[in-house]
Amino acid sequence: MPRDTLVSMPIPYYHIDSFANELFAGNPAGICFVPAFPANDVMQKIAAENRHSETAFVVARADGDFDLRWFTPVVEDDLCGHATLASAYALSLRGHDTWPVRFHTVSGLLTVNRDHERFELDFPSRPAVSCEIPTGLLSAMGLEMAEVMRDPRDFLIVVDHAEIVRNLKPDIAALAKIDMGISGGAIVTASGDNDVDYVCRFFAPSEGIDEDAATGSIQCTLVPYWAGRTGKQTFRVQQLSSRGARMWCTLVGDRVKIAGEVKLYLQGTINI
Repeated sequence: MPRDTLVSMPIPYYHIDSFANELFAGNPAGICFVPAFPANDVMQKIAAENRHSETAFVVARADGDFDLRWFTPVVEDDLCGHATLASAYALSLRGHDTWPVRFHTVSGLLTVNRDHERFELDFPSRPAVSCEIPTGLLSAMGLEMAEVMRDPRDFLIVVDHAEIVRNLKPDIAALAKIDMGISGGAIVTASGDNDVDYVCRFFAPSEGIDEDAATGSIQCTLVPYWAGRTGKQTFRVQQLSSRGARMWCTLVGDRVKIAGEVKLYLQGTINI
């Protein structure tokens, strides 16, 4: 994928709410369609200007697939679910009708399929393993005790009840000082209530995301965790951010299917 090609033309732009069945819910993503990737600093500035947790840049390939990169307001990300979902939806708005959509990314080939109103991601499983708890992590999260594990990117914190997840009020400044590695954050989860199998929240202040509204990529860790704990393969998921989000997830071998709805908020042009 060419990484430092300058763009000097208007960029088609879409603001889409992912994992949302109505506007002003789920997670907003900015989607930019470019003929080739702009310089890294240009993409980073666009992402910072957009102020979404993620801005995606999509480049059409000669073989009918697409190259895809994601940027938070602070750094380039290695994997993003909601902006990938939004990219596929934006492609459908632009007339793309071949499914699944195939995206080439730093995390490998990712696909998105369509089933009526839902779009479904096919992502790699990222199981968590036991780890040493970083000094200050639990206190920054406002917790005294919890099970802590680590996936290749994030820490996974498991608590006893959904209400604990719902009522968390982390010290974001303290959390930002903890070394979580490149693009790392803290996932918090518990068993769900009623028709929800598990709940979650995600905090990544060092990535420029104090709390993410809806996070597809963390399901790559949560789904294998809850599959191992419950013996189930399919899950109804609720992310307990202020905007709220619902997902339907399935473990298929070493892959995780993550489905959700999307809503278009804005369509326009970025001029740089």
